Amino acid sequence: MQDIQELITQQPYTRLITPKRIVWAVLGVIVLGCLATSFYTVEADEIAVVLMFGKSVRQAEPGLHFKLPLGIERAISVPVRKVFKEEFGFRTLRAGVRTQYDTRDYADESLLLTGDLSIADVEWVVQYKIKDPQMFLFSVRNPQRALRDLSESVMSRVVGDRTVTEVLTVGRIEIAAEVEKHLQQLLDLYQTGLDVATVTLQDVNPPEAVKSAFNAVNEAKQEKERLINEAWRDYNQSVPKANGVAAQKISEAQGYALKRVNEAQGDADRFKAIRSEYQKAKEVTRRRLYLEAMREVLPQVKEIYVIDGNANAPIPLLQLKE
Repeated sequence: MQDIQELITQQPYTRLITPKRIVWAVLGVIVLGCLATSFYTVEADEIAVVLMFGKSVRQAEPGLHFKLPLGIERAISVPVRKVFKEEFGFRTLRAGVRTQYDTRDYADESLLLTGDLSIADVEWVVQYKIKDPQMFLFSVRNPQRALRDLSESVMSRVVGDRTVTEVLTVGRIEIAAEVEKHLQQLLDLYQTGLDVATVTLQDVNPPEAVKSAFNAVNEAKQEKERLINEAWRDYNQSVPKANGVAAQKISEAQGYALKRVNEAQGDADRFKAIRSEYQKAKEVTRRRLYLEAMREVLPQVKEIYVIDGNANAPIPLLQLKE
């Protein structure tokens, strides 16, 4: 037995392992571990939240940073400059020139009750960013789930305040803007650390079961609007034209009345002037009036007869003009 122990102690490798060398090896491992866990890198679109024993102590901007090693401090990177997207009523499998969508039905998210007790199939997208990394990590257990629940709640309330016609046609932009406003208020109230970028109504349709009936109603409404527009067009063409003709007739009548009044006034003034001259020289005026009348009448007479006051019958003078 003693011979075996002597042989072991005489081996070369036993002489290399000494307590001093073991201590230096342990210290080297500790130093390497400290160096490996003391530095961390934050990407350009991230902010790091540094925790000391689980408590947030600071935030680090993009770049290379130092922290206490061996798990004393831990850095969690949060992509604050990245835009995230949540889809409701549909799922995108692969985006691109020809986007592929999931064929599964998400009616539990998209079928909403409107204010007139109709049902609309509303698909929408919420784009958001992380504005407060500390709130995002520690205030809410699952911020994405909270965002989805709040989005569905706000969309149901906003759609429930409008008729199905507004939801399907003219009210889509207003609905998106109102949902964005109220959703942001709720996210701030629950301290989720999220910031809503946009809310977009992707597609709004009546439910598949009543789509044909709804389309028929829309066609009838469009036909009604077309007939109303045509009636207003005819009205706008006919009424101004009739008003113009009436105004023209009235103007002509007023002009004719003014003309007749002026002519009558002129005739009266002329008669008064002649009467005044007649009073001054009755015989001369009478002969002048007679001659003026004959000058106007005789050129229009085709046949001329000379009447003798003492004869019983007229004596025609033939070929008088020639």
